[in-house]
Amino acid sequence: MQRRWYGGGSPPWWTLPFEALYRNVTRRRAERFRNDPSAIVRLPVPVIVVGNITVGGTGKTPLIVALAKAMERRGFMPGIVSRGYGGSERGPYLLSGDDDPARVGDEPSLIRQSGVPVAIGRERPEAARLLVDAGCDLVLADDGLQHYRLGRDVEICVIDGERRLGNGHLLPAGPLREPSRRLAEVDFVVVNGGVPTAGEIAMRLEGGVAVNMRESSLIAPLSDFAGRPAHAVAGIGNPARFFASLTAQGIAVHGHPFADHHAFTRDDFTFADGCPVLMTDKDAVKCRGFARDNWWRVPVHAVLPESFYDAVAERVQTRT
Repeated sequence: MQRRWYGGGSPPWWTLPFEALYRNVTRRRAERFRNDPSAIVRLPVPVIVVGNITVGGTGKTPLIVALAKAMERRGFMPGIVSRGYGGSERGPYLLSGDDDPARVGDEPSLIRQSGVPVAIGRERPEAARLLVDAGCDLVLADDGLQHYRLGRDVEICVIDGERRLGNGHLLPAGPLREPSRRLAEVDFVVVNGGVPTAGEIAMRLEGGVAVNMRESSLIAPLSDFAGRPAHAVAGIGNPARFFASLTAQGIAVHGHPFADHHAFTRDDFTFADGCPVLMTDKDAVKCRGFARDNWWRVPVHAVLPESFYDAVAERVQTRT
């Protein structure tokens, strides 16, 4: 389906009736909250929502970590609320430092490693209240654009700069969760890679090193892996982007794509050739318990202009 969505051409005919149904359900749900403000839960602190209008990965997790750190530098005490997708915990639950990703989800586990408080729950407002009770004076909602029940003061939409909005159709005919006109309603549009258009904020992901998963003090530049083969494992929304970043470093990549949020087990790693294994941080949090000596995680961080963070902080202060 993703090849259809992003490869050009028309969607399969049989997806169009389902797209029409999805469009109607999405429109009615948005209108419900627009017409009934009492259905929206407002917190006693400002809320920034970070999300996207397409399915799959766009770089939300690195952005929300970078945003939380930037808000800390500006005097806020932020916390991050997430649904906890892929975990068994329904919440609301405030993460500790050593929760099992199988329970709380891979992305919340990864975010918590940055030192920012994280709460999860199927009901976002209830989970967010745990952050407020813990002393947070700013809540960042991860992947929350379509969760209208949680009131928000600032909306940030992240777009994959290479794939953009695909064929422009809604699910399942295309990758869109909401119509493209939704972009006109958000406060900021952040574009991860590619070439941003007028009014969009440019973001890039930077890495360049690999961290050994058995011995975290062992750090190697990715250039050390150049000129030889390596297995690249990715259970993210767009594995090809990770593989391409390694190939650009001169690594002979054997790519192993998995579904987003895949629950890895030892049986997924049947490589017997002794080549190193490289994976994203998001995948590494689920593989720490059975990692081998030649397994490495490749951390990345989001780079955005400081003027963007200043504008977000100003918008928050204006709306409080």
